Amino acid sequence: MKVGVIVFPGTNCDRDTKWAFEKIGAKADFIWHTEHNLNGYDLIVLPGGFSYGDYLRSGAIARFSPVMQNVAEFAQKGGYVLGICNGFQILLESHLLPGAMTRNENLHFISKFHHLKVINNNNKFLQNLNVGDIVNIPIAHAEGNYKVDEETLKEMYDNGQVLLKYCDENGNELNPNGSVDSIAGICNKEKNVFGLMPHPERAMESILGGVDGIKMIEGFFK
Repeated sequence: MKVGVIVFPGTNCDRDTKWAFEKIGAKADFIWHTEHNLNGYDLIVLPGGFSYGDYLRSGAIARFSPVMQNVAEFAQKGGYVLGICNGFQILLESHLLPGAMTRNENLHFISKFHHLKVINNNNKFLQNLNVGDIVNIPIAHAEGNYKVDEETLKEMYDNGQVLLKYCDENGNELNPNGSVDSIAGICNKEKNVFGLMPHPERAMESILGGVDGIKMIEGFFK
């Protein structure tokens, strides 16, 4: 499997992300944001960080980077795309996923492990997990308050696009940032573009707090 990790000015989770995919056997390359050629990749990942310093709002400038037109074309052809944290924000700003992000409800940056419940596993990303499974994955964001209008939200549930929700260790909803319906991760209707605020690439080693991220990203290997 060949993975391309997009690097924007300000990205700071690119090395972690590349390492995580290499750890489970992928060949991973960095792709600078001015590149145009995405040929030969099985998965494109937009990692976390602070692209363009999060000026204007998170992801708002990165959406205009030259590579994003090619990411959109890659996705339209059925290629798999994963956006993690700031990468999720960029996918929202690029309209590759529905909805938008606002500041966390408490207006503070949040950085901690947080439990997630799997809502839908009928997709490449979460196929190694079961519906109702609870994983413990780090979050680190200031603008993770996911918003979407009621009509679109209903369509998302009807299409199985709501993938992950924030919860406590027992699976009860526990919302850290104010996101509508405690949503932590979604996909598009075609189920080839995925976005989540938590960082599975930071949950790959027991010594660092847990390995729940492994099953998540291993789904792309099947």
